[in-house]
Amino acid sequence: MKPETDAVHDGPGVSRRNFLGGGLVAAAVTPLLTGQAEAEAAEAASASATDGGGQATVRAVVNGDPVTLRVDPRATLLDTLRERLDLKGTKKGCDRGQCGACTVHVDGRRVLSCLTLAASTSGRAVTTIEGLADGDRLHPVQQAFLDHDGLQCGFCTPGQIMSAVAMLDDERSPRSDDEIRERMSGNICRCSAYPRIVDAIRDAQQVMR
Repeated sequence: MKPETDAVHDGPGVSRRNFLGGGLVAAAVTPLLTGQAEAEAAEAASASATDGGGQATVRAVVNGDPVTLRVDPRATLLDTLRERLDLKGTKKGCDRGQCGACTVHVDGRRVLSCLTLAASTSGRAVTTIEGLADGDRLHPVQQAFLDHDGLQCGFCTPGQIMSAVAMLDDERSPRSDDEIRERMSGNICRCSAYPRIVDAIRDAQQVMR
């Protein structure tokens, strides 16, 4: 896998309307960049500072394969996976960390890839929906979603499955349907296939035990 070098595109200019609009968006998103996100931003800034070309070098393991990329330190993990590595299974939903469609695993923990900087994953293991199956053998959660028809349009399904796998891999597995619903509440299904999703997760939990 040999990703191409990022191209930099300069726009024709910034109008007063665009500037004000961008400022409002930034103001809305800024509260989200707390805690872990702030740490990731600092880590990415540190990485890019050592690169004379203004880009960060990311060396990560993606779905078991070592990957080296030069990325803009502001690039999200979501855009990098989809546009640079052609891993389209991770979906761009709200792009604001509110729907869960972009959920992936970083070092085994679920993260929202639209709010995660690609540069912050250097030296870490990233798993997407494409990396769950063992060859032709589906992961138990993937199989359970098929068995229970736990999807309609399927757009949210990769994120639902990735969240469910991380939850069931956790030492504190859910003990009831209500706990499954609570711990999966960050993943929105606009088709409202929630009852079948819960059934699928409960059955997958039995298999994974």
